[in-house]
Amino acid sequence: MLRLLLFLTLALRLSAQETMFRQVADTATDTHVEVVALFTRPAPGGYLPVRVKIANNLASSKTAYLDFDSTIGYGDDLKTRSSFSFTVDGGKVITRDIMVPTCSAPEANGTCTLTATLNGQFGKTSNSLTADFATTQPAVLLSESLFTPFASTLDGEANSKFSGSRGSTVFAGKFDPKQLADDWLAFSAYDSVVMTDSDWSAVPPGSRNAILSWVRLGGQLVVYAAPGTSLASLDLPAEAGFGSIVLPAEQPTAATAKIIFDEVMKNSTAPRQSSITSDFAGAWPLQIAFGLQQFRYGLFIGVLVLFAIIVGPVNLFVFAKAGKRHRLFITTPIISLATSLILVGLIILQDGFGGSGFRRVLMEVRPDAGLNAAYIRQEQFSRTGVLTGSGFTLEIPANIVPVPIAPNRWARYTSRYNAKGVFDLQPESGKTRASGTWFQSRSEQGQTLAAVVSTRGRIEATAVPGEYLSTFDFPIETFYQLDASGQWSRATDIQAGKRFRPTPVDPTMAGPELLKLANGFTKRNKRFLESASKRPNHFVAVTTQAPGIATSPSIRWKQTTTVITGPVVVP
Repeated sequence: MLRLLLFLTLALRLSAQETMFRQVADTATDTHVEVVALFTRPAPGGYLPVRVKIANNLASSKTAYLDFDSTIGYGDDLKTRSSFSFTVDGGKVITRDIMVPTCSAPEANGTCTLTATLNGQFGKTSNSLTADFATTQPAVLLSESLFTPFASTLDGEANSKFSGSRGSTVFAGKFDPKQLADDWLAFSAYDSVVMTDSDWSAVPPGSRNAILSWVRLGGQLVVYAAPGTSLASLDLPAEAGFGSIVLPAEQPTAATAKIIFDEVMKNSTAPRQSSITSDFAGAWPLQIAFGLQQFRYGLFIGVLVLFAIIVGPVNLFVFAKAGKRHRLFITTPIISLATSLILVGLIILQDGFGGSGFRRVLMEVRPDAGLNAAYIRQEQFSRTGVLTGSGFTLEIPANIVPVPIAPNRWARYTSRYNAKGVFDLQPESGKTRASGTWFQSRSEQGQTLAAVVSTRGRIEATAVPGEYLSTFDFPIETFYQLDASGQWSRATDIQAGKRFRPTPVDPTMAGPELLKLANGFTKRNKRFLESASKRPNHFVAVTTQAPGIATSPSIRWKQTTTVITGPVVVP
């Protein structure tokens, strides 16, 4: 018995995935539903890839319903919900990978809990995954080959740096390189993915593309390889977009396992969760640019004073004077209703229907290596009046996260301890339906989004030296280019499909303008833009005509400023 317990303990330790449950509906035929998290630790504000295997060995078709609740902390004040259904014909086995959204966290430390519940014709059961987090701690994924020998040492390093009053700290979640999803959203909640070169070779092609898309959006990929190994030999790109790809020189051993911890901590990008909880809650440039909304206290106080006069002395001595006091049962409700309608009318007159906002977009365009893709990071701030509906649909696969903004009378989601919200997301056929408290009436709110979209837009060098062509579908107001010699060039008023010739400018002119562009973003996106603007043979372009990632149709986006980076295509 003791040996069996030891074996089971070791098996759980070595498992590179987390089986949430295996529900057997019929023992004679082994008809069952198995739900497996492909990563052993969920992280807030993204997605957790979950593999669902359903074996229906009976004669008739059956349906399984899976509901997921993701919460932050130990209550239901902050949550994200999603649901999936699967109908399986008799005698069939299906396997599906689903992206389950995880709730975002507005505070510094907390617990991310994901609960899966099965209902339907396969029976009922549920189970949860839980992971503590601190905003100063990056969310890390470690391959099984590195996790098994080094996890204890790395947990010790994490405990010494991050634990504080939270008790035991776990450094990383675990994954099997052969069992990865082929959707970049699977990695969207994480800061770093660490593996060996053998692990990278074992990753399926679709999953490789997903990891590289996540890297180009800002992720850190660390690959421990044999000495002399190059990026090219591993079929890894020399440029990583907004992210980074690292091949450390030293291999980890039992005595030097700490180097994995140190490599992750050397990442020049602050942890994603730290950015979400702190970058937007203070002097957010976009919120400052949008301006303040003053509440007209005097007008409403005047209406209430007038109401008090009418419902009191006027009502008592004019409408229902002595001998006619029974009229109070009629006049008082009428006066109250009329006042309520006036107040509602004033609110609508002051705030209107729908809302308005500003968006700022940072976009890396990669036409090289056959990618033809744009990697988009979007910040948006809005203020609403009266909303008749709060739901919307993301028409492209995207990660959207609510951000805590500076506390004021309009803010509903802040970093204060009593933040509440239901931010439901329902992935479905390449789109995502959003509902809940993403946008609320008479509120201010902010979100950050990330997406990867196909595009043929690019800046091309023509056969004429010094001449270029834009294939973007929109005009570009200002264009900067840094050539291989370190010389800056500038052009303005670039029209789609028309050739243009930039003019050389002094770095002292380009530098301040590029810094001004970077200062329009929060710290994380500012760092990405500053790094991208230093690459030779690349460009930085600005437009107010490009479309952003569409969210609520009730919001009128008064300003969308897009900063585009990428390489100049040379024929």
